[in-house]
Parts: sequence; structure tokens; C-alpha cells
Amino acid sequence: MVDSSPVVSHGPTARPARLPVPAAIREGILRGEFVPGQRLVEADLSEQFEASRAAVRSALVELATEGLVERVANRGARVRVVPLEEAIEIYEVRMVLEALCAAKAAERADDAEVAELRGIGTDMEEAVAAGEVMVYRQLNERLHRRIREMSGQRTAGSVLERLRAQSVRQQFKVATTPGRPKVSLPEHLAIIDAICRHDAVAADAALREHLRSVMDAMRSSHAG
Repeated sequence: MVDSSPVVSHGPTARPARLPVPAAIREGILRGEFVPGQRLVEADLSEQFEASRAAVRSALVELATEGLVERVANRGARVRVVPLEEAIEIYEVRMVLEALCAAKAAERADDAEVAELRGIGTDMEEAVAAGEVMVYRQLNERLHRRIREMSGQRTAGSVLERLRAQSVRQQFKVATTPGRPKVSLPEHLAIIDAICRHDAVAADAALREHLRSVMDAMRSSHAG
């Protein structure tokens, strides 16, 4: 059996010990280290992650089934380019599932989780005030992840994680648009407030309104 776990590297491309090759490449795509349309050369990935060519090949097949990578005849693999129309469809599905998670989180949130969400909201306000766009983006991801976890909806969470991966570049483009954090901050605070008040209906509505706003921003960025 081929060991698909890369060895720890001390260079700039170091990855945590025992992180499987599929996860390492996936993280690279999510973090923007591999951009849409970029060729994924097995030999280069094998060297980068200090893994066998067989392990890299298997990882690319796995990521292709997730919609992150596409294999082109006689040209190998590349990071899949997700067109705007498909990205919008992905967000429409995300809207339904994330709204469900927000409603369930509102029903289930305990005092500690309420305090945690309030804390994330405060941190987001401080990040926007300080102009820390990347910090705000990280808090954004943390908030959405915690809502999924708090909801207890494992199936929805699993589907959402895959959908998020497929639309991450569109999301990154919107999140880093000048002035966008000031637009999305009140939307996030409304979601937090509804969940903390245990208002499932309001949480559902606030989450939907937020993702509609994201889709409008995506359309605008492509039109510009």
C-alpha cells in the first residue's frame, strides 16, 4: 500500500505532519496557492509534498470528484475554473442549507455558544474598524463554520464544505473588494443577533439576506 502522507518540510511550502496529499492540495486551492486554470503537474506536486507520484495521482482523482480539479485529455490536471453562472447556482444551494443551519443553531445554541458568537461579532467590528480585511475574512469563515457546527446538521455541513470549496475563489474576490466588509458586517451581526436571541425564523431570513448580498456583489464584480 502506498503511503499518501507527505513528510514534514521546513521550507515555505511546509505542511503539517501526516496531512494526506488530497487535504494538502485542497488547502492549497482554498488558500489561493493554486489558482483556477493552473496546471497541477504530478512531478511538481510530488516534490512539493514529498509524496509518491501514485499518491499525487490518487489525490487528483479524488479532488476531481469533489469538483475542485478537472482532468484534461492529454494535458493532465488543472484547478477547475468555476464560471459565474455555476457559482451563483452553488450559492443558491448554499443559501438553503446555510439558512437551515442558522435556524437550527438558533434553536440549539447554549449560553457558551451565544457568548462565543457575540465575541466573534465584536472581533469582526474591530477588524472592520481597523481595516484588517484578511482578519475579517478569517472571522467570516469562522462564523459560518461555527454556525454549521452548532446546528448539528452533519449532512448539510458536509455538503456545504464541498460547495464552499468549489466557490472559494469567487468568495475571495468578493470578500477582498474595497468596502465590502462594511457592507457585510451588519449582515453578519444580524445573523449573530438572531441566533443569540434563539429566533430561528429571523436567523433563517438574515442568513438568506446575507448570501443574496454576496451573489449581488459577485454579479457586480463580473460586470465591472
